Amino acid sequence: MKANFYGLRGKQLSLVLVALVCTTILVWTWEKNPIVSNFLPPQHSWLQVSSDIQTSTNVESSVNSQPTKASAEDVSAASAEETETKTENSHAAVAPPLDVSKSTPKTVDVAADSKTSSPEREDALKSPARGEMTGKDSVESPKGSHALIRSTVPESVANYSEISREDHSEGRLGEHSSAPASSALVNSTGSGKDELKVSAVNKGQACNYAEGKWVVDERRPLYSGYGCKQWLSAMWACRLTQRMNFDYETLRWQPKNCQMEEFEREKFLKRMRDKTIAFVGDSLGRQQFQSLMCMATGGQGRLDVMDVGKEYGLVKAHGAIRPDGWAYRFPETNTTILYYWSASLCDLEPINPKNHSTEYAMHLDRPPSFLQRFIPRFDVLVLNTGHHWNRGKLNANRWVMYVGGKRNTDRKIAEIGRAKNLTIHSIVKWVDSQLPKYPRLKAFYRSISPRHFVGGDWNTGGSCDNTNPMSIGKEVSQDESSDYSAWSAVRGTKVKLLSITGLSQVRDEGHISRFSIKGTPGVQDCLHWCLPGVPDTWNEILAAQEGLFQGKAFVALAFEQSELVPVEI
Repeated sequence: MKANFYGLRGKQLSLVLVALVCTTILVWTWEKNPIVSNFLPPQHSWLQVSSDIQTSTNVESSVNSQPTKASAEDVSAASAEETETKTENSHAAVAPPLDVSKSTPKTVDVAADSKTSSPEREDALKSPARGEMTGKDSVESPKGSHALIRSTVPESVANYSEISREDHSEGRLGEHSSAPASSALVNSTGSGKDELKVSAVNKGQACNYAEGKWVVDERRPLYSGYGCKQWLSAMWACRLTQRMNFDYETLRWQPKNCQMEEFEREKFLKRMRDKTIAFVGDSLGRQQFQSLMCMATGGQGRLDVMDVGKEYGLVKAHGAIRPDGWAYRFPETNTTILYYWSASLCDLEPINPKNHSTEYAMHLDRPPSFLQRFIPRFDVLVLNTGHHWNRGKLNANRWVMYVGGKRNTDRKIAEIGRAKNLTIHSIVKWVDSQLPKYPRLKAFYRSISPRHFVGGDWNTGGSCDNTNPMSIGKEVSQDESSDYSAWSAVRGTKVKLLSITGLSQVRDEGHISRFSIKGTPGVQDCLHWCLPGVPDTWNEILAAQEGLFQGKAFVALAFEQSELVPVEI
């Protein structure tokens, strides 16, 4: 009986030992390769931007917004500015939208448009040398902009003959931001609330901020369009207009494989202590400048912020509508944010200074004198141009193309598209040559902001009536910039591309559209954006690429298999 007992007990022990060995092997195998995880569905379902964006189907937002009534003082001031811009607009026009239909293997139609009144028209006629006049012979890119979905990377631009061909392929889709050295890697569920602080990416892979999707975030907007009166032009503060739907304010851009750190104005100003950020470009550059001022102040009035425009010669000339730019300094951190108006990025000078009706030399290969003079004082420089390149503006402003200090006689260069491309390449090359002299300077060229006119241009009945976000949760995926001139110009240089075209292309509901302070019918603005709005995201990407949130000591972490790999910034 005892023998049977011990025999049975021995068999049980053997079975237990076998089970333990099998369990140990299974655990080791699981650590190396989690089998079950292969059968689990992915956390994210990335969708391509589809053509339904161009339909009139309404998409309900998860956040309801109520319009705020503007005071009589606000309305009167805004009305005056709006009237002023409409007067200018009688002579101005805007270049056609980007044409991406010719070179993109996969494209997505994006909802139509908004109106082009105030801003661009506002910059028109500010002075004979700097006025903005538009005609039909515009080059900005043909109509029919599409959102981007993957296209092949273009061959390098080796000579001018290739540069001169860029005007025929400017609509190429695909957005490739210069791989930023710094990025806070986070994984998000798309609901607007971040759950993880690290996302699984390959070793050394930097964040491509041009790829991602728009998600609803209840913490948005970053500031009040009604409250940011000190820095924001009333014509761009849609809270002061007759618009009733403000769901566009609640969208946040979420990059595909990483997450931009939440903007905090105190941290931003601290990182920018004793530094200067300069925006040089057209009215869209002015919008980005005003957006950053609102973000840096939280949309609040700041009597302590100093107007230092005189230091940069930014004063209103006699008879001018406005100065050539603005510059403000935050005294607590000695941070300066400025904007200089240069729609073409060319150096303009009167051919006969003594004659008030003289023509102006438009030096295609020479940067604006303002930039030549003050670039040593800049720490971050953001350049842009695009919508002001057309024959009508050149003729109305008496701009004459010059190359090499002489009047241009080359018919090929005289073509608007080639002239624009030559200018963009020239200015980027010049800025790149200045970077070794000023090691602290970080330079960016911002890709073009898309227009969304449907059924005509701003002065021929074009409209953009959609006010509902149609892009929520749909992925924008691209490998190169849809602004090919910008992409090819920065390639091979240390000037970075601030790639915003694709992510902005799917936001047709964010334009000024038909809404105004007075609420009277008129032309629509499908070029400029409501603020707060899309330009805020441009600044968030700018700050993320530049590492303005983290500082040089910050180290992001990326997963390579099961090992944490430090990625130096």
